Amino acid sequence: MPEATQSISYFDLIYILIPVCIVIYIYFKWQLEYSIVIYAHVRMFIQLIAIGYCLKYIFNNNHPAIILLILTVMIIIAGYIAPRPLKKKQSFHYLFSTIAIFLSGSTTLYIVTQHVIHINPWYNPNFLIPLGGMVFANCMNSISLAAERFENENENGLSFEKQRNIAFSASLIPITNSLLAAGLVSLPGTMTGMILSGISPIIAVKYQIMVMCMIFSSTGISSALYLTLIRTK
Repeated sequence: MPEATQSISYFDLIYILIPVCIVIYIYFKWQLEYSIVIYAHVRMFIQLIAIGYCLKYIFNNNHPAIILLILTVMIIIAGYIAPRPLKKKQSFHYLFSTIAIFLSGSTTLYIVTQHVIHINPWYNPNFLIPLGGMVFANCMNSISLAAERFENENENGLSFEKQRNIAFSASLIPITNSLLAAGLVSLPGTMTGMILSGISPIIAVKYQIMVMCMIFSSTGISSALYLTLIRTK
């Protein structure tokens, strides 16, 4: 079994592109828009490599102002990406998604970091940034699902309450499925990563429970906030 701290070379990462290329080929063969998939992977590689070096610098030179600035940028970017699936995007969609992500994400992140795991100092980037990334990204995905479903149901002429309820339920399908499958179908990401790092499975389980509750609550609140704000338009 490989060492938990074993590094992966950039050359070794080429092998994981084999199944990726299979999916891209399916896109091409079925005459789907494969260019967006290629673009997404190229962008992912560049962004992750860049953020890796940025985080290395931040962790070595951590300052509360810098950490808060990074979290703010993450929220703004997530708020901008969330309405992407909408056919008719307007400025208020971006505003409402950003507000929803900020309120739900920051509140949940505060509870987790300050009252569950008690990080010290309070702005410890090793915890705050990764957990913030988890929260904001899942809020973003949840709002995307809610916004798209709400727009589709709006075209069917349903009442606001029915549109809202359908959109809200749809936005929580991924995390609800993850809750049902945890430990039976899969070992969730946080738990797997901690076990691979040599941490006790019992400790890893506690952290995973925290993470899944954190994601469920933040995504649910963010979707509800977004759908509530949408009613004002």
